[in-house]
Amino acid sequence: MSSNGNTKLQEMPVLASPLNDQQLNQLQQTVSQLSPQQLAWVSGYFWGISQAQPAGSAVAGAQAVPAAAAQPAGKLTIIYASQTGNAKGVAEALEQQAKSSGIDAQLFDASDYKGKDLAKETHVIIVASTNGEGEAPDNALELHEFLQSKKAPKLPELQYGVIGLGDSSYEFFCQTGKDFDAFLAKQGATPFIDRVDCDVDYEADVEQWSKAALEKVKDALSANNAEVVQLPVGQVPNAQGEQYTKQNPYTATLLTNQKITGRDSGKDVRHIEIDLDGSGISYQPGDALGVWYENSSELANQILNRVGLSGVESLEVDGESISIHSALVSKYEITAANPQLVTKFAELSGSKKLQKLVEDKDALREYAAKTQVVDVLSEKKTQLTAEQLVGLLRRLTPRLYSIASSQAEVEDEVHLTLALVEYQQGEESRYGGASSYLSHRVEEGDEVKVFIEHNNNFKLPADDNTPVIMIGPGTGIAPFRSFIQERENRDAEGKNWLFFGDRTFTQDFLYQVEWQKYLKSGILSQLDVAFSRDQKEKVYVQHRILENAEQVWQWIQDGAYIYVCGDATHMAKDVHEALIEVAVNHGNLAREDAEEFINNLRKEKRYQRDVY
Repeated sequence: MSSNGNTKLQEMPVLASPLNDQQLNQLQQTVSQLSPQQLAWVSGYFWGISQAQPAGSAVAGAQAVPAAAAQPAGKLTIIYASQTGNAKGVAEALEQQAKSSGIDAQLFDASDYKGKDLAKETHVIIVASTNGEGEAPDNALELHEFLQSKKAPKLPELQYGVIGLGDSSYEFFCQTGKDFDAFLAKQGATPFIDRVDCDVDYEADVEQWSKAALEKVKDALSANNAEVVQLPVGQVPNAQGEQYTKQNPYTATLLTNQKITGRDSGKDVRHIEIDLDGSGISYQPGDALGVWYENSSELANQILNRVGLSGVESLEVDGESISIHSALVSKYEITAANPQLVTKFAELSGSKKLQKLVEDKDALREYAAKTQVVDVLSEKKTQLTAEQLVGLLRRLTPRLYSIASSQAEVEDEVHLTLALVEYQQGEESRYGGASSYLSHRVEEGDEVKVFIEHNNNFKLPADDNTPVIMIGPGTGIAPFRSFIQERENRDAEGKNWLFFGDRTFTQDFLYQVEWQKYLKSGILSQLDVAFSRDQKEKVYVQHRILENAEQVWQWIQDGAYIYVCGDATHMAKDVHEALIEVAVNHGNLAREDAEEFINNLRKEKRYQRDVY
C-alpha cells in the first residue's frame, strides 16, 4: 500500500461521489500534505460534522461551523536549554513518552527555536538547566534574551510547563527554569501544570511530573485513541552504538591509572585510560564521560557509627531489600553535603549551631559546600534509624569528566584527567567520592561503569582552517588534549593557541612533554603558561591573556574560536573579564559595547565554556 495520500485517494472508488471534480482535486492536494495522525484527526472531525447535519442537508452546510473549529489540531513542542546534556536527555525522554502516548510532539534545541514561533504554539514544555551562577545555558542565550526583549510576542493562547534542573547547593537554584516560567507568564501564557525544580537526583521528580504533564496535554489535545506501547520516562530508544546511557552504563575496564603531578606537588592529578573495545561507543572532542562510582566502605562505617547504626539494618531501595551499609556504598551520596541535608539534620538533632546556620542562607551554603556528610553528622551525636539516615541523603549520581582524548588518536579507549579531591578535617583526611574511587579504590584491570554525555556546546569549529584559542588551567587542560589530537589527525590547517596554568612548572605542568612535542611540530602554534607559585606575585592565565591582548584581539578578528575549561567560581569569571578588557583596549569599544561583543561571540558559538 502506498504511503502517499494522493495516490491512495486515486485508488478509491469515486463513483457517485458527492464532490465535484474541483472539490475532489482540492481535497486530494490537502490530504497529500497531512501526516497519518493529522489524517486520523481530520477523518474523525468530518465524521463528527456529518453526524451533526440534518438528514439530506447539503455538504455546503459544513461551512456554517465556526472557523475556529476547523483549525489544525494542536501539538506539544518540547524545548531544551542544556549545557552538559542532562536537560537534553530529559527532553528526549519526554518526547518519546509523549509520542508513545499518541501525542504529536516536536523536540527543539533552544538554539534552533525561533522565539516568535511561540505565538503559533498551543502547548510547550521547556526543560532548562542552569549554568554557572544563574546563567542560561549557552544554547539558550538567544531565546532567554529574546523573551526579555520588546520583540517577545504576546502569548494569550499558549499553555506551558517548565522543568528546571539544578543543584540546590548553589544560590541560583534552577534559575533558568524560573526565568522561562516568569517570561512566559509575563507574555500572557498560562501554565497547565506548576513548574518543578529538580535537584541533582532529578529522575524520580521528572518522571512524576512528566506523567502528570502528559496526561494534561493529551486530554487538552484530544489525541487519537490508537493503542500505543508505553515507554517509561528515561528509557529512550537509541541509535546503534548509543545503547549505553546514564540508566544503562557500559561495564568497561580500567587500563591505566598514572599520577602525572610531581612527587612534591600539593595536588594528586591522575591520567586515566579506560578500554571501550567492543562497546561500539563513540564520542567527540568536547564530550564528557559519565562514571558511576561506589563510595568508600570505610566512610560508610564512619557515618553509621556517628548515628548509632550497626550496618546490618535493612531497608528497601528501588524495590530491593538491602543492608544500610550496602545502601550507603552504592545507592546514596555520602561525601558532599548540601543545604537540605544540613537543614533536615538540624531539625532532627536539635543542634543549635546548625539551626543558626539554617537561618542564614549564605552561611548555610558556604558551610555545606566545604563540609562532608560525616562531619555534619558529627555536629551533635544523634541516634537515627536507617530510614531517617537515608532520608537525609541524596541518591548517588554519576560524575562527569571532560574527555582528554580523541578517538581518531586512541581508537577504542577514552582518557580522563582528574584531580583527587583531598583535604584535612582536623586530624582526619577527607576525599571526594568519585575522584578517590578512580584514583585509589579501582585498580588497573578492574571494571568501571561508564557512559558518554555528549556536549554540543563545546565543539571544535567545523572548518579546520579556523584558529582556536584554548584556555584551560589545571585539569581544565583535559578537553584541549582531545582538541589538539583531533586537529592533528584531521590535518587541520587552523592555528592553535593554548593558555595553561597551575601552581609550579616543575611539579604541575600536566602533559608537559606532549605540549612541547606539539609546539615543536607546529601543531600547537603558541603556548603561554602561568605558574602561580613560581614567583613572588601570583600569575594566572588571565594575566597571560592581557599580556598578549593585541595578538588575542587579532586572532578574534581573524575568526578564532575561544574555549575555556575549568573552575567556574573564579577562573572563568576572571578570563571573561580579561576578554572584555581586550575588546575595550584593542577593539576601541566602550565597556558596554565590549560586553555585548563578547556575549555575541557566545551566541555565535565562537566563545564556548565548559566550567564547573
